[in-house]
Amino acid sequence: MSFDVHQLDQFVLVGSAVTLFAILAVRVSSRTGLPTLLVYLLMGVALGEAGLGIGFEDAELAHALGFAALALILAEGGLATHWHEVRRSMRLGASLATVGVGVTVAVVAVAGHYLLGLEWQLAVLLGAVTAPTDAAAVFSVLRLVPLPRRLTSALEAESGLNDAPTVVLVGLISSGAVNEHSWWVVAGIIAYELVAGALIGLGVGFGGAWLMRRAALPASGLYPLAVITLTFLAYGAGAAVHGSGFAAVYVAALVLGNAELPHGGATRSFAEGVAWLAQIGLFVMLGLLLSPERITWSVVGLALLAGLILTLVARPLSVFLSAILERLDWREKTFLSWAGLRGAVPVVLMTIPLAEGVPGSERLFDIVFVMVVVYTLLTAPSLPLVARLLGVARPSDPRALELEAAPLERLAADLLQINITPRSRMHGVEVGELRLPPGASVSLVVRDGNALVPERRTVLRSGDDVLVVTPRAVRERTERRLRQVSRHGRLAQWLES
Repeated sequence: MSFDVHQLDQFVLVGSAVTLFAILAVRVSSRTGLPTLLVYLLMGVALGEAGLGIGFEDAELAHALGFAALALILAEGGLATHWHEVRRSMRLGASLATVGVGVTVAVVAVAGHYLLGLEWQLAVLLGAVTAPTDAAAVFSVLRLVPLPRRLTSALEAESGLNDAPTVVLVGLISSGAVNEHSWWVVAGIIAYELVAGALIGLGVGFGGAWLMRRAALPASGLYPLAVITLTFLAYGAGAAVHGSGFAAVYVAALVLGNAELPHGGATRSFAEGVAWLAQIGLFVMLGLLLSPERITWSVVGLALLAGLILTLVARPLSVFLSAILERLDWREKTFLSWAGLRGAVPVVLMTIPLAEGVPGSERLFDIVFVMVVVYTLLTAPSLPLVARLLGVARPSDPRALELEAAPLERLAADLLQINITPRSRMHGVEVGELRLPPGASVSLVVRDGNALVPERRTVLRSGDDVLVVTPRAVRERTERRLRQVSRHGRLAQWLES
């Protein structure tokens, strides 16, 4: 296939315009509560056959590019995850990603066969591709909802871990391997791939961290490239031994992200930018795969019914069974059930049977696409309201104290920027009354556009921006102390720092 310069110029023009529009759409979606990636899917539909007429039907290429993009997205998720925050919820997250996935697949598959009239292979595929949650979709919405850390950590861990088993399962079903072996052999294959991928991820992660600490690279920009390359090395090594590349890349990124590496802050920022670019390209491409003329009333009806089963039966049952050993009340379990947004990951997984040429996979792709769009539109904007009705939202934390952090790599410290909102009880508190942990200090107060160096008797006011420098070892204690003062004001002096 020839590709002349004129075509390249057109590709650059359209591609850059779409990317810029997609970046600006982040702002709009953050205000409306809609996952940004859903906007990208619809952009792809608008650019496709029914819109600008851009044709794209190469399922194998979509499959390859989709897996590469998912690897990047998982790598960024692992690098950005703080182990000390998620470790307490890791057991629940792992249970949701394994037991929860199994329950969801079983419920949706049985309903798909007996209620929707799908053949068993397509019914099980429907359950498998809709089982995993989408981290990008979940957290683009949860940024608007202040929740207990154990709930957000559980959702984060689940979203990072559940892609690996579902990719393996969808691959086995699409290739017909499930029909060739008994259920326990299939379970053994999945277990081997997950364990092998996780072990390789650990090896590459710890080995890469050791190497990065000792490598004196000539330019700081090479460190982010090296870390991303290490995660893809884990993916390739996992796939080479027939393990799960997705498990390998996530575990390696988790280890690297929690290691004290040179230019760690720059690495995470670079990975975030690359992941956004991967998400934009991936989901616009998936939107291009859809042919609107195939969306019949029959497809819409099946999608709505499948979504009802997934949202109201399969997901709640999977959460309640996965959380049997956890100390969660029914309100928290109900919120976890409602917050299981699928985003566009099911659409990505549907490229596997499309590429394998599974009979009926094209129609199933349309059903999954419609289901994802409709139920994400229904559930995502309602999450803040559901959190308040269930009593799991925390209205004073963090909204009463808006806190951002930037790394100070050479000092092994972080710079915290705190905005004192009108609801914060930090108004009227003196700097000395903050009683921050040893080593942490208030370095600057910005008030009405003017910067002042505070003293112990400086009184903080609503609307102030306060800059706090804290050693990384006591950052968690510092943030906890600041939030105590924001909630209790001067009464917090009787609380331990």
